[in-house]
Amino acid sequence: MNHPTDQQVTEATQAWLKDIIIGYSICPFAKQVWDRGSIRFSIQHDSQIEICLERLIAECERLDTEPAIETSLLVYAQAFPAFDDYLDFLALAESLLLEQGYEGVYQLASFHPDYCFEGAEQDDAANYTNRSPYPMLHLLREASLEKAIASYPDPENIPQRNIDLTRKLGRAKMQALLAACYRDKQ
Repeated sequence: MNHPTDQQVTEATQAWLKDIIIGYSICPFAKQVWDRGSIRFSIQHDSQIEICLERLIAECERLDTEPAIETSLLVYAQAFPAFDDYLDFLALAESLLLEQGYEGVYQLASFHPDYCFEGAEQDDAANYTNRSPYPMLHLLREASLEKAIASYPDPENIPQRNIDLTRKLGRAKMQALLAACYRDKQ
């Protein structure tokens, strides 16, 4: 089995971010950080949970010392292909951030190719708000997030707007948009 290179994983992730997340304003705050070039793409090839957790803390420490990096995407190129395994890892990652004193400093957003919201049907187009080319954790600075939300009208309506948008676009369109992120990248 051929594993994708760092460049292929980065390109697919950047295409997803630019074409879907920014292009459809799924995250209205992403464009500014993208335009400033302050997103770090950290490609992880390990699949051992302990190593993935160590790398998460290393990424927090990097953000502690490099304020020019606004946010990090930790992309797991080979780990957590099963969504349930990813959810187990996410729970461990959130607990670890708490244990390491990062509560209120960094926040995790979660994305997976098979993301499915609790109580939602697997084929609900709304799941595509959190579907990505690869399993990933998005490490955000809480202070920056709070500042962005404070200057945005009706931030509490963002999730419902995204659900309505993805359902209007439909599952087939969302599936095609996500699949296009891989084209010519592998």
